[in-house]
Amino acid sequence: MKKLNVGVIGAGFMGKAHVVGYSNMPKLFWPAPAIPVMKTVCDIVPEIAAEAKDRFSFEKSCTDWRDIVNDPEIDVVSICTPNNVHAEMSIAALEAGKHVLCEKPLASTLQEAEAMEAATKKAAEKGVIHMTAYQYRRIPAVCLAKKFIDDGSIGEVLNVRCTYLQCWSADPSSPLSWRFQKDIAGAGTLGDIGSHAIDIAQYLAGDIDEVVSMVKTYIPERPVQEGGVDLLGTVKLGADAQKAPVDVDDEASFLARFKDGAVGSIEATRNAWGRNNFLTIELHGTKGSIAFNYERLNELQVCFADDPDYCRGFKTIYTGPAHFYGPATWNIPGMNIGYGELKAIEMFDFISAIADGVQPSTNFAVAAQIERVVAAVLASARDKAWRKV
Repeated sequence: MKKLNVGVIGAGFMGKAHVVGYSNMPKLFWPAPAIPVMKTVCDIVPEIAAEAKDRFSFEKSCTDWRDIVNDPEIDVVSICTPNNVHAEMSIAALEAGKHVLCEKPLASTLQEAEAMEAATKKAAEKGVIHMTAYQYRRIPAVCLAKKFIDDGSIGEVLNVRCTYLQCWSADPSSPLSWRFQKDIAGAGTLGDIGSHAIDIAQYLAGDIDEVVSMVKTYIPERPVQEGGVDLLGTVKLGADAQKAPVDVDDEASFLARFKDGAVGSIEATRNAWGRNNFLTIELHGTKGSIAFNYERLNELQVCFADDPDYCRGFKTIYTGPAHFYGPATWNIPGMNIGYGELKAIEMFDFISAIADGVQPSTNFAVAAQIERVVAAVLASARDKAWRKV
């Protein structure tokens, strides 16, 4: 069976998630499309890079990402870094003939995202595969929702409501990580988690055509973080800690018109106490409705208009072996998958795309379109007017 040498750039939270996905993919999807080999891990902090090598069973570690991109033995590059270096790393890897899986959002600016999209065209001529890590559209329940929509089970989609609510940054003592700094992140909540909501909304209902929005920053300054590791709100700093300004959004909300005729709304915030990873979508069509909540990610709720009046209402489908990716995971509905299995599904799609020579559904062009929506949302909030995407 073919093996693919993997280089992971960034050994933090997302680096770990990618390693879990690569490592578990062949254990779940067998025979695997190819076997990922953990070749090299990179982190700018030498101690973190060395620890990640041992912890994740890489053959070697480095502190300069170019060592991965320029290594002729590396086939696949996973980019798990802050947003402002996605473009430089991805373009260099594509030009070096490496298959690239880049974390979301694609870049910190639309200009960088479009440069990355442009770089894929020449690379694709040489068979190079590119993918962005929008894993939530790969949840079996979301794939089932897509099937119901595509086969006409709920008719024409009329309305889409999507939320992504978290609480990890609701505490003002949570430190000022790179996610709160515009020159690194590009956008705040909108780019970080709002982009996931946009991706699922467009996956299910088609591209967004026009938006009107508002964005708000609730906590104008935060304690300066010690060190570069992003701990996602798990550490709180004292009242005497030095503080610095937050220059990105804590919340973004917008109305949307979709090109296929649907209307909808999307809201994202990281300041919603009690909401941990509350990614939801509800769609209403002419023949029925669909509802999904990531905090119950193995369930899809559906309602069909042609059910008799006495039993019409939402019913819950528990995803399992009869559904998308089901035969590769667990044998009984209700045994459930979690984030780790979802990353393995993501890696299966990525490695399958490489094996088949076909660009995956979340390629850089799809991710760049999400960045166009993000740019329109920010422009609409600034101008207080509808903006075309």
